[in-house]
Amino acid sequence: MEEVLLQPQNLQLTSRGAGLYAENCAACHGGSLEGEPDWRSTSADGSLPAPPHDETGHTWHHTDDLLFRITKFGTAKAAGLEDLNSNMPAFEETLSDEDIITILSWIKSQWPEELQQRHDALNERTRSLQK
Repeated sequence: MEEVLLQPQNLQLTSRGAGLYAENCAACHGGSLEGEPDWRSTSADGSLPAPPHDETGHTWHHTDDLLFRITKFGTAKAAGLEDLNSNMPAFEETLSDEDIITILSWIKSQWPEELQQRHDALNERTRSLQK
């Protein structure tokens, strides 16, 4: 996969992303990106509840590439933690790469401008370190 670049300013993309998010993600992460209650505490089965994707969560702490890989392959595989007990499904058989980028672009478009800028800076720092 080439470098992922989310496009939160692309209104056509984010409009489509809102619908794809509602169909594929909202059941766990909430219709308003709020996540599941008590998302930082382990559930009875040892897994972590779905985190929020709004500014109160940690989604914006991760690069475009990692967010893409988590969505496509599931958290355990994306993070290289095979023993991780995660309920995050892999969407590689369900969503195209373009669909994943569209959803993530919509999520990012919902963050305050300051967080979008911080996320852009994180991506840039990461890209410069990989060169």
